[in-house]
Amino acid sequence: MAGSSFGNIIRVTTWGESHGAAVGCVIDGFPAGMEICEEDIQKYLDLRKPGQSSISTPRKEDDKVKILSGVFEGKTTGTPISLMVENTSQHSADYNDIAQYYRPGHADYSFDSKYGFRDYRGGGRSSGRETIGRVAAGALCLKFLKQMGIEVMAYTRSIGKVYINEEEADLSLTYNTITRMPDLEADKKATELIDECKKNLDSVGGSIGVKITGVPAGIGDPVFNKLDALLADAVMGIGAVKAVEIGDGIKVSESYGSTNNDAFEINNKVVSKKSNHSGGILGGMSDGSDIILRAYFKPTPSIARTQQTFNKSGENIDINIKGRHDPVIMPRAVIVVQSMAAITLLDAMLVNMPAKAENVLKMYTK
Repeated sequence: MAGSSFGNIIRVTTWGESHGAAVGCVIDGFPAGMEICEEDIQKYLDLRKPGQSSISTPRKEDDKVKILSGVFEGKTTGTPISLMVENTSQHSADYNDIAQYYRPGHADYSFDSKYGFRDYRGGGRSSGRETIGRVAAGALCLKFLKQMGIEVMAYTRSIGKVYINEEEADLSLTYNTITRMPDLEADKKATELIDECKKNLDSVGGSIGVKITGVPAGIGDPVFNKLDALLADAVMGIGAVKAVEIGDGIKVSESYGSTNNDAFEINNKVVSKKSNHSGGILGGMSDGSDIILRAYFKPTPSIARTQQTFNKSGENIDINIKGRHDPVIMPRAVIVVQSMAAITLLDAMLVNMPAKAENVLKMYTK
C-alpha cells in the first residue's frame, strides 16, 4: 500500500488497522541525543484516546505506547524509532454487516474500487485510530521544537455554527473543556448542540485552529516545497478534513492589495509586521510572525440514522450503522492537527539547514 509515509528528512510511516492487533509508527531521520521516554509520548496520546467524555466514542482504550527501537538510555539514537500501541477493545462483530455494503461518507467503496479487497472492521487503515501513529511522532517533534522556543498550539475553533471569540480566547483553556474550545461560553453552547445531535442520531462538523509562535523567517522553499503547501498537505491528509486555510484564507479573494499586504517595520534591527493577513508565510517561506492555520472537518459519517446505499449484490438498501462512534470529531482531532503541524515544521527546518553555505561551514569547519 502506497501513501503510508510522509516527510523528507524526518520520515514518518504509520501502520496497523483499527481492529488489528496494534497500531503505531516508525520515525526515521530523527536527530540523535534528544531525551525521550514513553511518558513524554503518552501525555499526548491521552489527549486523543477514546472514551474521555460524553461527546466522544464510548470505545475504551488505554492507548499505552511502547518504544520498540531507536531509544537507548533515555535518548534517541538517530536510528528508526518504532512506537506501538496495542488495540484492546475491538468489537469487530459490530461491523460484520458492513462487509456486504458500502457506508455513505466512508472510504468503503473507494477502497474496494482500488484494491478489490478491504478490512471492513472499523474502517481498517481509513479509521481515525490510524492517527495514533501521527500523534506519537508528533510528540517527539513538539518536544524538539519547544527546546528551540517554538510553540505549536491547536484548539477547536468552531462546532457547527458555534464559534469561539478568537480575539478573547485563552488558548491555555483548550484542554480544560470537553470540546477543546478555549472559550467557556462557546464550549457550553457547543456541548448543547452536540447533545441535540446525539438525540437526533446525527453528527456535526467544525473547524480547528492552529497558532505557531517563535518560527524564524526563511523556513520553507519558494517553489514546490512551500511551507504553507507542506502544512496544507499534512493536515489535509487527516481523515475528515475537507479544507485548509493559511492566514486570511479564502477571505483574500475579497480583499485588495492595499489592505491585504502586511506592512513591515524594523526597530533595533528587529523586523516585525503591523498585521498578519499572510498567516506568517510569504512566498512559501515563514516571515517570522505567528503562523496561523485553520482546518475544516466534515461531520462524522457514522450515524445511527437510516441512510441509503447499495450492497455487493447491486441492490439499493437502507442501513443503520452500528458501533461506537464520535458525534463530533474536533475534540479528539485537535492533538492530531497539532502533531501534523509540528512534524511538518520540524522537517522543513531540518531541510532548511544547508540553505546557506555559512551553516554548512559552521558545522564542518575545524
